[in-house]
Amino acid sequence: MTRYVLALDQGTTSSRALLIGQEGDVCAVAQREITQHYPRPGWVEHDPEEIWRSQRDTMDEVMRQLGCGAAYVAALGITNQRETTVVWERAGGRPVYAAIVWQDRRTSDLCQSLRERGLEDAVTKRTGLLLDPYFSGTKLRWILDHIDQGQARAEAGELCFGTIDSWLVWKLTNGSVHVTDRSNASRTLLMNLASGDWDDFMLDLLRIPRAMLPRVVSSCEEVARDCRGVAISGIAGDQQAALFGQRCVRPGMMKNTYGTGCFLLAHTGDKAVTSAKKLLSTAACARANETPRFALEGSVFVAGAAVQWLRDGLGIIRGAQEVEALATSVPDTAGVYLVPAFAGLGAPHWDAKATGLITGLTRGSTAAHIARAALEAIAYQNADLVTAVEQDAGLKMPELRVDGGASRNDFLMQFQADVMGVPVVRPRIAESTALGAAYLAGLAVGFWRDDADLDTRWRLQRRFEPQMSLDQREHLLAGWRGAVRKAITN
Repeated sequence: MTRYVLALDQGTTSSRALLIGQEGDVCAVAQREITQHYPRPGWVEHDPEEIWRSQRDTMDEVMRQLGCGAAYVAALGITNQRETTVVWERAGGRPVYAAIVWQDRRTSDLCQSLRERGLEDAVTKRTGLLLDPYFSGTKLRWILDHIDQGQARAEAGELCFGTIDSWLVWKLTNGSVHVTDRSNASRTLLMNLASGDWDDFMLDLLRIPRAMLPRVVSSCEEVARDCRGVAISGIAGDQQAALFGQRCVRPGMMKNTYGTGCFLLAHTGDKAVTSAKKLLSTAACARANETPRFALEGSVFVAGAAVQWLRDGLGIIRGAQEVEALATSVPDTAGVYLVPAFAGLGAPHWDAKATGLITGLTRGSTAAHIARAALEAIAYQNADLVTAVEQDAGLKMPELRVDGGASRNDFLMQFQADVMGVPVVRPRIAESTALGAAYLAGLAVGFWRDDADLDTRWRLQRRFEPQMSLDQREHLLAGWRGAVRKAITN
């Protein structure tokens, strides 16, 4: 009997389910979009129940596509949008508020007040993170402050907190299991990076009751059985899952995922590197009873979302598939730079109040120049991250492995290689996030033997070598940095 690993890939804009075969091939896939809610400027919310329904429906659909039941599924892996925060009632499982999405900036003032108290160094030392509304901890504090009797109910153990992985495991097990893995926990602002468990200092600082927190487990171990008896044996935040799926499991290997935002991770082995460049030190995937693994991460908040803005905000394209042709219809941007700081700027700037701008416009500027500037902005932001990673890690990265929707854009990938001065490597199978979740789940139950077995599944599709001269690269980067300075000071 042919067996598969079922991967649930719950993202910012959609929920997907994939059945992965023994060779790492995608045998079936289903997808459902989820609704984005913007109740106020800077606020972004999801409906937790819609997330669950969409994920459940895609799971059922891929099983129907292959006409198979639970007996055909060797294991189930979960990967998810990170930092997105859900609070629900322990009795009955009803969410008490909307899911506050990772992009949400409503806790900027709280983060600023903590910084003004001189707490950021202590926070970073414990968590590897910065005081920014990006992370779950301040979102959770906000929810407890804005629901009836939130603090008292949490202290009484009536409420559960979780990132999306916890919420899905809770629903898959009919409310019998409340866990999160170390990779997701390391993004909450509540986990001690060294110990891999919840940090008392951070819980006291944000007044988070331990009673509402999930149990922290490894990314690769059987933690439960779902209601059909399938082993839930792989859990990882989407970016750590992609790092694992890209087989970047040794120090110095680096990947970048191009989605709504961009997330660049460089594996640092069993050492958590303290960044001098405002990168984040975060947990990478590891098996149960294995030495913890770590990564340096830089986040670009707006990448593919900039292309969506060209479509929905400016109306200069009808779909994302049109942007490459429009951008390459001109030889360059004619001096136009777009800084897509629509949700502030992430690493290495971490400025929640930076605003987007377009600079260098002239009477000759066209929609094509703006489209090209939007794509180039994605590459520039990632080039800044690679420079910061190399300076923090003290080494030259040999290549950048890429995945995500925009990695299929050949112009963007070539420009990315050019402005970084580092080869860009695109795998044959771009589903790195889902593959990572599947590999973790399958490895835990023996579906795959070991890391060497998984390494053979990674196959090259195309390699983009840097072609731009050093002088041209430095000229373009100087223009970009000048535009960023204007976005920060506006």
